[in-house]
Amino acid sequence: MDLAAEELQFLSIVGILRESVRIPNQSNRAFSLITLTLIFPLSLSILAHNLFTHPLLRRIQSFHSPSDVAFLILVQSLYLIFLFLFSLLSTAAVVLSVATLYSSSKPPHHSFSFSSLLSSALPRAFPRLARTFLFVSLLMTLYNVVFLASLTALVFAFSISSASAAASQILLGAAALLLLILYFLTHLYITAWWHLASVVSVLEPVCGWPAMRRSRELLRGKAAAAGVLVSIYLAMCWVISWVFGGVVVRGGVGVGLVRRVLVGGLLVGVLVFVNLVGLLVQSVFYYVCKSYHHELIDKTALFEHLGGYLGEYVPLKSSVQMQSFDDSL
Repeated sequence: MDLAAEELQFLSIVGILRESVRIPNQSNRAFSLITLTLIFPLSLSILAHNLFTHPLLRRIQSFHSPSDVAFLILVQSLYLIFLFLFSLLSTAAVVLSVATLYSSSKPPHHSFSFSSLLSSALPRAFPRLARTFLFVSLLMTLYNVVFLASLTALVFAFSISSASAAASQILLGAAALLLLILYFLTHLYITAWWHLASVVSVLEPVCGWPAMRRSRELLRGKAAAAGVLVSIYLAMCWVISWVFGGVVVRGGVGVGLVRRVLVGGLLVGVLVFVNLVGLLVQSVFYYVCKSYHHELIDKTALFEHLGGYLGEYVPLKSSVQMQSFDDSL
């Protein structure tokens, strides 16, 4: 929070991560409450739901019980609803908290009201964020359908090819690898696009496709950095989930109950930290993109957009360009 506006556009990936880790120190109490009430339940549910679904899947494979199948569908449905609600609430809470700190008229270490955040700003931000999420979900569904259709068409084309079997297998493998690489890179871009659109949906008066269009504009010139940040986040989440599944859910030979509980608790704590920093990174990255495009930030418009909630911020009468992380939004 001690960087000048002209330095933001040149902030490295390490710099973005460093600033994101520092932000909770500006208001320890509020971020602690956000972590305990929103991010911790979210992280716990992401890992712990395998403890219920894994035994059910084994029972279904062994006994083919319709009641177990129905119960599995119920558990998965409740899990997805819980994940949807807490994911969006966590995103909105962190984005609004960072906005409050950057817009406050008091020093950056002042503590804003968590109760006011929940009662005033979140109800206004959540519907816009939900609409953007639903639009992205539709986009991702169509994208996966196109990928599967392309892969199926590729396999079919090589199956009727007149080339030799060995040549067809080599060409099919190369084409499939190229398609998978393209799929992975596109997936990273869409994920980064979505995360930035989530911040836009909270802080700007747009949502859905307009928020995605606005996010795409902000990503120009910063797509590579966004891809790296998303890759780091997804890789860490995958490693945590893989270790949790191998040690806690399935349990290896010689892994006792106490060790499984300790490892599970440690991994939940690590995932909480990763999710918190990930949400902070997408908020900081929004301001980096704004600075990169030399955009002005109208504090008064933001104050009115959030229904008068920006902590201790006193509305100004003109647009202000970011001069530092301490006194800017």
